[in-house]
Amino acid sequence: MDNKKANIGNQVSSHREGRGGADVMDDRSRERSIYRVTVLGSIINVLLVALKFAFGVLGRSSAMIADAVHSLSDLITDVVVIVFVKLSNKPQDSDHDYGHGKYETLATAFIGLALFAVGVMILYGGAEKIAAALRGEVLPQPGVIALWAALISIVSKEWCYRFTVRVGRATESQAVVANAWHHRSDAFSSIGTALGIGGAIFLGERWTVLDPIAAVVVSIFIIKTALALMKQASDELLEKSLPDDVERKIKEIAEAEAGVSGIHNLRTRRIGNRISIEMHLRMPGDLTLYEAHRRATDIEQELRCHFGDGTYINLHIEPLKVNGRYVEPKEVKN
Repeated sequence: MDNKKANIGNQVSSHREGRGGADVMDDRSRERSIYRVTVLGSIINVLLVALKFAFGVLGRSSAMIADAVHSLSDLITDVVVIVFVKLSNKPQDSDHDYGHGKYETLATAFIGLALFAVGVMILYGGAEKIAAALRGEVLPQPGVIALWAALISIVSKEWCYRFTVRVGRATESQAVVANAWHHRSDAFSSIGTALGIGGAIFLGERWTVLDPIAAVVVSIFIIKTALALMKQASDELLEKSLPDDVERKIKEIAEAEAGVSGIHNLRTRRIGNRISIEMHLRMPGDLTLYEAHRRATDIEQELRCHFGDGTYINLHIEPLKVNGRYVEPKEVKN
């Protein structure tokens, strides 16, 4: 059993090192990192919104104007992240025994809803223009200036995705990771926009319908991303259990403690960037209260070492059972 515990200790150490130090990042450093990356993304979004709207109007491109609306939604979600991360980092109080981590979950839900609304609007606008083209209307041919805006957007938004998702994973903030995907969805939409605008420009007037077609294709990707984010947020709000591999690791850590003969009633959930663990442990009934407490404390320390200092842990210690009933230690010995 001691060797098993030592092996798990080694696994915990390597896991902790592999997480990039997120376990030991204090709340203030975490908040500062999130603000820094979100503000930088906001500045880029402000510039892109102005660029896309101007170039979309000047270049007569419905796809580029739709792309500008998408970037505007990015800017709005940046504000949501800043506000909700501030709220989620508030300490535990008398009204919130488990802290305020669910504010980040709400932020993820809002970002998903914003993305969904943007996707539906782009889809509707593009479908209207396609229908007009099918009726024989000649759509305006976009200008090259709109194509340049799309190319600039692709490069800048992919860059935003990369530095934002890196910070989101390091800080274990789902809201920041969701915001990173919002950046990438904007890059994807700009790729579709560039293809549509480029086709409409270089293939001639008969192919100007490619511009709204690109907008519709982009909208489908945006809606798909939005639905995934909303499902993630709803799973947390509805107290979905942690993945099976995480629960297996929890049991493995607990069973490595000497004297633990069984684990049941394991309940897990996520609270923002932290997790909550509850379980019942069976130990020999002849242990003193002091010894049982010491072993439970060892398990808590191992769990927090692996899953973070802010992990909520509730352990219930039970004596052994024989034929479905608790027995006194002397009965077990006999």
